[in-house]
Amino acid sequence: MPKATSDKFSRAHQPAVKKKDAQSSSSMTNPIFNTARFGQHILKNPATAQKIVDAANLKPTDKVMEVGPGTGNLTVKILEKAKHVTAIEMDPRMAAEVIKRVQGTPEQRKLEVVIGDFVKVDMPYFEVCISNTPYQISSPLVFRLLSHRPLFRVAILMFQREFAQRLVARPGTDMWSRLSANVQLYAKVDNIINVARNDFRPPPKVESSVVRLVPIDPPPPVKFEEFDGMNRIIFSRPNKTVRGNFQAKGVMKMLEQNRSTWLSLQEMPVDDDRPINTIVDDVLAELGYTENRAAKMDIDDLLKMLAAFHEAGIHFS
Repeated sequence: MPKATSDKFSRAHQPAVKKKDAQSSSSMTNPIFNTARFGQHILKNPATAQKIVDAANLKPTDKVMEVGPGTGNLTVKILEKAKHVTAIEMDPRMAAEVIKRVQGTPEQRKLEVVIGDFVKVDMPYFEVCISNTPYQISSPLVFRLLSHRPLFRVAILMFQREFAQRLVARPGTDMWSRLSANVQLYAKVDNIINVARNDFRPPPKVESSVVRLVPIDPPPPVKFEEFDGMNRIIFSRPNKTVRGNFQAKGVMKMLEQNRSTWLSLQEMPVDDDRPINTIVDDVLAELGYTENRAAKMDIDDLLKMLAAFHEAGIHFS
């Protein structure tokens, strides 16, 4: 029998549904499983499912983590190629359906189903991740994967198309964002498949895309909280100048507090009596970034700026 384990049940990602909305959408929900409850849409097109599995280039020795298996349409295809699959599913009824589909087959010993919220459960060891992602956990899923150790080989992930476009966006394009920069610092991301709404049951209101995410190995020696903290400031209004974003309300006060804390932890005296805004302006001027805009800055530009701020004793977390 495939194993089924259960973590603490959570509705942390369950969207609130108004009464009239629930009534109006009742005809769109899965007639067997209340997929809307968990933000899931079951992939029903076998050709699309096969393309997703093929994109992973699975080896017979691979251990795969699948997030959001639904009723198992992807799972059974993964089991044909991989050594072992750990499927993490929030809905106990869907988990039971996945287990039922492999009972009495050679694949049943290769499957373990974990019932719980992916954001909270312990991740298994895996080389490959495949996910028809519940859209409301898209960002937590990506960053949880990128922070996982040891590094996996590849992830094949289904997302809402707009989210996928932001993941793969390049500097200077409309979709380049804090999300783009944060993810591309740690991984190579490519859009590989566009998926039609009618490939799902029920059909979602938005288009979907599948991306391939390959972690950079070894990962760059950059503290994510620092990189993201700086990006949070400069991407708040990406088409405004970097200097203008640093002048936003509360930013200088936060940086002054961070600098004082960092100097204290390093047991270093405050030997620079310049106001914090002057220090920031000087760093940007020395880099030639005063009039730059985050919308057009690439990863190298951002890392160079972060290093210059650290050199001046300015930190972002």
